[in-house]
Amino acid sequence: MPGTCVVGLQWGDEAKGKIVDLLGDGFDLVVRYNGGANAGHTVVVNGKSFKLSLLPTGVIRPNVTSVIGNGVVVYPPRFLEEVDQLARGGIDLSGSLVLSDHAHVIFPYHMEEERLLESGAEGKIGTTGRGIGPCYQDKVGRRFGIRVGELLRPDHLRERLRFVVPFKNKLMTAFAGPAGVPKVFDPDALAAEYLGYAERIRPFVRDTGRLLHDALAANKRLIFEAAQGSLLDIDHGTYPYVTSSSSLPSGIWGGTGVPAKFVKRIIGVVKAYTSRVGQGPFPTELNDGPEGTGERIRRIGREYGTVTGRPRRVGWFDAAAVRYTAALSGADDITLMLLDVLSGLPELKLCTAYDLDGERRTHFPSDAYQLERCQPVYETLPGWKEDITGARRLADLPAAARRYIDRVSELVGLRVSVVSVGPDREQTIMV
Repeated sequence: MPGTCVVGLQWGDEAKGKIVDLLGDGFDLVVRYNGGANAGHTVVVNGKSFKLSLLPTGVIRPNVTSVIGNGVVVYPPRFLEEVDQLARGGIDLSGSLVLSDHAHVIFPYHMEEERLLESGAEGKIGTTGRGIGPCYQDKVGRRFGIRVGELLRPDHLRERLRFVVPFKNKLMTAFAGPAGVPKVFDPDALAAEYLGYAERIRPFVRDTGRLLHDALAANKRLIFEAAQGSLLDIDHGTYPYVTSSSSLPSGIWGGTGVPAKFVKRIIGVVKAYTSRVGQGPFPTELNDGPEGTGERIRRIGREYGTVTGRPRRVGWFDAAAVRYTAALSGADDITLMLLDVLSGLPELKLCTAYDLDGERRTHFPSDAYQLERCQPVYETLPGWKEDITGARRLADLPAAARRYIDRVSELVGLRVSVVSVGPDREQTIMV
């Protein structure tokens, strides 16, 4: 059976989790293929919120196998924390959650390395401080990377950490500088700590590449869940203000071992506006003060990071950016999320192009040094006053809201297949 990918087309936090949850009954496996515990998503079921940052959204469905692929980086304490949190909520994950033995492991020295790199006045890129980037650096650098499967071999893990940690301690000392007090680590203490996690993690660890190929051979239905957003992709996003993995659907093959030919539908998820966490250029950002439209959208949309709690930067919908990511991702259709947040605004703006150094551009320049010079070209549409959270059909929406949906579809060049008017499952319009 063909697979489906759900991918965010902005800078993340597009409410991808709700779409994966809505589609969950139609699939046998939900697979996460990139990122780490910096990729928060919230799913609301019957008024009950589940905040996840590492586990796939599918874990809340008992008949779906949830897979964390080899392209993900895993911090074991966070993995176990989420497992325990769901258990307290009545969701038993034994037998339904699988973790790749080839996923790489985040250690405390990764977090310290990131903290030191982000502590200076210059060169900040706005990371979440979860050690994601340094862990991916070790993965690509090969010499210091440690995989989940290695945690299950005590003597081997001790040997690896006795090799890795002294190098990391030298690195921390260098980063701290002569005036700093570096935080250093003891390899045997780290090994003891992580071997404790390993015993609890062991029941979940599998060769997920083989698991997924067996599922394909058995005609199982797979849905792939991207972390972060396409504008944060390491190769095609707003570099260097990006994540450290492939957040586009192109990351599926490398991050799971499933060839691209098995992915037959790609659903692009966008907010009815735009948000961003961390540093980097943001042409449509609303910086209009504590009483302005930006703060209103932030407050009503609860635009605070699921993982960090940081206020998200918010702005108008950027059609130029979404056209770019829709093309890169090969999206077949888009879902428009959080439309209800815009209710009550007298007028709405859509960015259709940019002015860059006096030249009109409709193409998105992903290099940050160019994007930061872009001035948005706006089209203005009338807003609506009505509360739309009770709408269940397009006909229930005010004419201005329907016009807004149609115009987003026209500017992006894709059909809008789903409109979300609230966080609950039932607050969804299937178009």
